[in-house]
Amino acid sequence: MELFMVLYIIITASFSYFLTGVIRRYALAKNMMDIPGERSSHSLPTPLGGGAAIVLVVLAGLIVMKTAGVMPVSFFAALAGAGTLVASIGWIDDRRDLKAGSRLAGHFIASGWALYWLGGLPPLTMLGHVVDLGWAGHILASFYLVWLLNLYNFMDGIDGIAGIEAVTVCVGGVILSIISGTNGTLLSVPVLLAPASIGFLFWNFPKARIFMGDAGSGFLGITLGILSIKAGWAAPELFWGWLILPGAFVVDATVTLLRRASTGKNVYEAHRSHAYQHAALRLGAHPPVSLAYGAATLFWLLPMAALVAGGFLGGPSGLIFAYAPLTAAVIWLNAGKD
Repeated sequence: MELFMVLYIIITASFSYFLTGVIRRYALAKNMMDIPGERSSHSLPTPLGGGAAIVLVVLAGLIVMKTAGVMPVSFFAALAGAGTLVASIGWIDDRRDLKAGSRLAGHFIASGWALYWLGGLPPLTMLGHVVDLGWAGHILASFYLVWLLNLYNFMDGIDGIAGIEAVTVCVGGVILSIISGTNGTLLSVPVLLAPASIGFLFWNFPKARIFMGDAGSGFLGITLGILSIKAGWAAPELFWGWLILPGAFVVDATVTLLRRASTGKNVYEAHRSHAYQHAALRLGAHPPVSLAYGAATLFWLLPMAALVAGGFLGGPSGLIFAYAPLTAAVIWLNAGKD
């Protein structure tokens, strides 16, 4: 079994690596380039759209799982349908800028599609009680998915950070599944997504030869969000665990957005005020910052999520404890300030 898993990871990562190279050549031929501006964290024009390789590999894997009968139709429809729509919107936006309203409308359609097949937001554990929020919960879940996929796009601004986040969150998701005994698709999808992201990272880290682009970042964001909601249906405490895992991205993006909005700045305008961007400027390098975000996921957020999944800590309490030091850190790094 161990040998099969190793071969599976190597083959998946290899396909992703190969496809990223193909997309890079296509992007160069079609002039799909990110041209640096004063708000950019890069200094050289770089091809865009490499994250589409992750999308294609993951979608192919989902089709195989569905065909083999190891993935429920509803879960497949949620992941493949919403993921394809978000990735398509991102791919178009990578080639020619879409209006923010059009993007947002498409994102809400994708989230609504996913929630329809998932059955909406699951009942949540709060203060020792299981609470079903009903339609209010479904509406909140829609905004949650849209925010998660957009914040993933906002956080994809330096070499390797988005891919490393995907890998470390998926590793955490696998461990939470093992702890809770909820294997099956909650285990197999992260095991598919992580090596697909690793294959892309060979082109994106430590020095980016291609950027992920909106197609890949949006796809990763909504896929991780769907996994968190699916986990909540398997066990209420798992939703909180999955919500804790991407905390490094959630806290940085949310604090930055709130602080910019509080000063009247356009939240959709390009900027360089995320905590990770300030950190990269201070250090004069991207890799240490990207690795630090990955380390925060593995060595702080994952243990906190494991305590929640194991029933040793309540979900809301665990979320607050996990996010509190990260919030202090990003404020110290001047998140949201130019």
